[in-house]
Amino acid sequence: MTDVPPPDNLMLARIRIVLVETSHPGNLGAAARAMKVMGLSRLHLVAPRCAIDDEARARASGAVDVLDGAVTCADLDEALAGTVLAAACTSRRRDLPHPAYTPRQAAPGMLSAARQGDVALVYGSETYGLSNDQLARCRWLINIPANPGYMSLNLGAAVQVLAYELRSCLEDAVIPLPEFEAARHEEVEALLAELERSLTDIGFLDPRHPKRLMPRLRRFFARAGLEKEEVAIWRGVLTAMRQGRREGG
Repeated sequence: MTDVPPPDNLMLARIRIVLVETSHPGNLGAAARAMKVMGLSRLHLVAPRCAIDDEARARASGAVDVLDGAVTCADLDEALAGTVLAAACTSRRRDLPHPAYTPRQAAPGMLSAARQGDVALVYGSETYGLSNDQLARCRWLINIPANPGYMSLNLGAAVQVLAYELRSCLEDAVIPLPEFEAARHEEVEALLAELERSLTDIGFLDPRHPKRLMPRLRRFFARAGLEKEEVAIWRGVLTAMRQGRREGG
């Protein structure tokens, strides 16, 4: 019996990266690497103007398998066949009526559509980008926010941005924080009382003129959100401080 991939991996497996008329082999390798590091694997090349050569493989580093599995298509319609959503990455709207999103806005919707079928993310050539006719074949436009004075983004970097946003939407992309037991109210109050006594004993706190020392310390510990183990550490510090004071006379 074959293992069924979990839903998150299945959605990534339905994302196609479509590169149209790419002219530099290094960009093919960079795109493949950007894809694999974020869990994408399906690469479609539309009428490429360069071969997958040694430079492409070198730039791909450990993602040569993505290049080896690339599907070469004669035109964009062939690359988009069977998809339920195609999104074109472009720096210009060109007055088309398509919905336009940033990568962060588009990623959740793309993954949602991937539950129904294949989704294509389309990139144009390094020199000319995508033509109006090619853009018209896509349902969405995606604009990567960039410096208006210099919006020339490398193809591999553009693929990385979208791949990252897609990956970030998945549940397994969030690294869980270690779970610690929070200190109870009475434990924190006991610590603060002991801290006040200790600061008074060493002369740092004058009970006759306390000013706002203890309220500020209380606010400090409130921001920290003390854990049970941290309370124990602070209690130990205060005990050692008092013992040292006694031994020192």
